[in-house]
Amino acid sequence: MSLLSVKDLRVSFTQDGHKVQAVHGISFEILAGETVALVGESGSGKSVSALAGVGLLPDSANVAGSVTFEGQQMVGASEDALRKVRGNDISFIFQEPMTSLNPLHTIEKQIAEALLLHQGLRGERSRAKVLELLHKVGIREAESRLSAYPHQLSGGQRQRVMIALALANAPKLLIADEPTTALDVTIQAQILELLAGLKRAEGMAMLFITHDLNIVRRVADRVCVMEKGLIVEQGPTDQVFDTPTHPYTQKLLAAEPKGTPQPVPAGAQQVLDTQGLRVWFPIQRGILRRTVGHVKAVNGADITVHEGETLGIVGESGSGKTTLALAVMRLIASQGPITYMGQNISAWRARQLRQLRREMQIVFQDPYGSLSPRLTVEEIIAEGLGVHGVPTGKAPRDLVAEIMAEVGLDPAMMHRYPHEFSGGQRQRIAIARAMILRPKLVVLDEPTSALDMTVQVQIVDLLRSLQQRHKLAYLFISHDLRVVRAMAHKVLVMKDGDVVEQGDAARLFDTPRTDYTQALIAAAFDLRTIGKTTVPAEGGG
Repeated sequence: MSLLSVKDLRVSFTQDGHKVQAVHGISFEILAGETVALVGESGSGKSVSALAGVGLLPDSANVAGSVTFEGQQMVGASEDALRKVRGNDISFIFQEPMTSLNPLHTIEKQIAEALLLHQGLRGERSRAKVLELLHKVGIREAESRLSAYPHQLSGGQRQRVMIALALANAPKLLIADEPTTALDVTIQAQILELLAGLKRAEGMAMLFITHDLNIVRRVADRVCVMEKGLIVEQGPTDQVFDTPTHPYTQKLLAAEPKGTPQPVPAGAQQVLDTQGLRVWFPIQRGILRRTVGHVKAVNGADITVHEGETLGIVGESGSGKTTLALAVMRLIASQGPITYMGQNISAWRARQLRQLRREMQIVFQDPYGSLSPRLTVEEIIAEGLGVHGVPTGKAPRDLVAEIMAEVGLDPAMMHRYPHEFSGGQRQRIAIARAMILRPKLVVLDEPTSALDMTVQVQIVDLLRSLQQRHKLAYLFISHDLRVVRAMAHKVLVMKDGDVVEQGDAARLFDTPRTDYTQALIAAAFDLRTIGKTTVPAEGGG
């Protein structure tokens, strides 16, 4: 008998009197102890399908069909009946723990609340159970973490706390909605291995929702592929991966950045060079705010980048990647020479630097957060022209139309606002905003990590073509080594502010010299790292 059975599930939303169909009659089942993956791009209906079965959709949702859990009908069930199941027999892990955890409550209070609501545990019994859960998910020094707040934990630690919350009442089904998307590759591997180990130890089933098929192959017994609210293919994981029958599944499986960048032209001009670049933040204490130490965010980085060349900067969160890039652009204070186009700019003042700003541009990870929601696309892209007083000889609107076409956007959409575009289109807008100034150096800070796999491929191809066309120098910051391998000529590996390894990208990926680099590459490319019987303790995040 199925633990969870979904039959002809249909979900629509009523907006401004109009009905929008999100899920079009899907059917699947999950057996006890089984992991089933729902896979598809953003907007395919994965999360809506999972939330519909336990009554967690907003009032604007209309749910029809059947969802039974251990034979109990969930669609149309009373709130009391659903509440007994939610958090007890069915638990959730969400994508972003920082927004799922309450910032005003300690870790102990948040886990204890679930124990009180469902088991009536209080006092010492509750604390003992909280410690047991934290130890189970691999939190080191769990006793010292009880009084910590979410912002005092790393991303990996917060996700472990979310898993502890989900396991608090020994659920029979765990729904994990993109639980590793925002994590570094090594932390991602630890979390996946942790979930696999807990699933075996606890005997629970898991519904794993993701857009990353590399993860699915590591954890799932069966796969359901969703496109536009429909399950277009489902079956055992090996069968779906080895012999996919639907064109959409084949498209997803092929969606991985491939190839390598074009070689750097011989005699290419050097754009950037640093020697022993250092960023130390002082630790000040006492009434007189005396400096008693330093946080060594970047500790002696030597980098060189030429026209048409990409330097990939990789490492876990907190390793100093973004700090290094900001120092190079003179957006934060640093020590050591920074040579840009033959000139040492490390001591330049704001007025001198203002002339260089148009030649040094940056594209951020989350385009929705970096684009003003109050400006049209035309205003966003053209803003830099006015700020820098660029003499163009053409009307700004004509320049906007040209750069939009170059990055693959329809110029007729320039009057629209960011919320009217998809994630991939918004990232193209952010790239257009940077490229309209015709920069020489572009910092790309995790520009693909928030995107679906198929969109990642498109953005990587776009960035490579723009680099080739305009001889751009890139600093490409990422924790996704698959994307870095497709983009970078050279790679610099950072850990805790130190450069632990750097060199030619092909050499570094084929024969990494340090244990840390080997661990990063293994976590990104080795499918055998998941599924061991031990539960790993937290590490690196």
